[in-house]
Amino acid sequence: MAAMALTLATGTAAVAQTPADWEKMGGDVVLYMANDLGRNGYYEQKPVAELMGRVAETTGPELIIAAGDVHHFEGVASVNDPLWMTNYELIYSHPELMLDWNPIMGNHEYRGNTQAVIDYSKVSRRWDMPARYYTKVVDEDGTTVRIVFIDTTPLISKYREETDKYPDAARQDNAAQLEWLDNTLKNAKEDWVIVVGHHPIYAQTSKDDVERQDMQRQLLPILHKYGNVAIYACGHIHNYQHIKMAGDDIDYVVNTSGSLARKVEPTTGTVFCAGVEGFSVISATKKQLNMYMLDKTGKAIHTVTKNK
Repeated sequence: MAAMALTLATGTAAVAQTPADWEKMGGDVVLYMANDLGRNGYYEQKPVAELMGRVAETTGPELIIAAGDVHHFEGVASVNDPLWMTNYELIYSHPELMLDWNPIMGNHEYRGNTQAVIDYSKVSRRWDMPARYYTKVVDEDGTTVRIVFIDTTPLISKYREETDKYPDAARQDNAAQLEWLDNTLKNAKEDWVIVVGHHPIYAQTSKDDVERQDMQRQLLPILHKYGNVAIYACGHIHNYQHIKMAGDDIDYVVNTSGSLARKVEPTTGTVFCAGVEGFSVISATKKQLNMYMLDKTGKAIHTVTKNK
């Protein structure tokens, strides 16, 4: 525990970042990850959105991974719901954020019209969501990164059982998604593979244990099968967590909320954790993959690093 405490203290003592520091986070491929956003601009959503734009002026991300709960609290009713403006379009308005946003659905999207979340791709040029689960490859300067976007809410039994709150969860074919995931990873030959879901496989949280148990039972055998998954990244818990389990080559990352964070404590496998708002910058070359966790002031408070 003493070593863990030292790790946590060292991470949070980072020096405030400047454009010169942000430039050092560059790579052949640069991606953003943001999630648990939609609070109509309240709390820290606007400041974090503005920070994302300022950092993008230096880092030039290829796309933004939007890992669910872009809309609190009841999802959206349609593609014309005003929440698209107040949670998303008018908040992430910096010119450097006018690029592809690749979303997945969180549990809050499942409280509303889930098809509208997909169909919004036909309305907004930058909202790029072809399906509930899909994959995308970014190839820049000879470095390739495959992002595998999965739909985790239907994989969790409690959501499937609460048909009044999450009516579409039980309608999804989990077997088909898991078969697709297996085939996608089997054929993934890129330099780096990142799997993104909304819910964690491992995390310290007061949320129901069944969430992690269902995720572990259904996903871990597939994620481990081909030995090519570098990071499993998620949201949902509203804080930063980096977990490394004994004998497991995958780094499990919880990306914090871009609007309102929650407290967090170390748990089994914790390398780092912090209850602060922010977003992450993912940077890759052929030999190294980094995921920088930024707080709302632009400090890189922890970095997940994978080397080849």
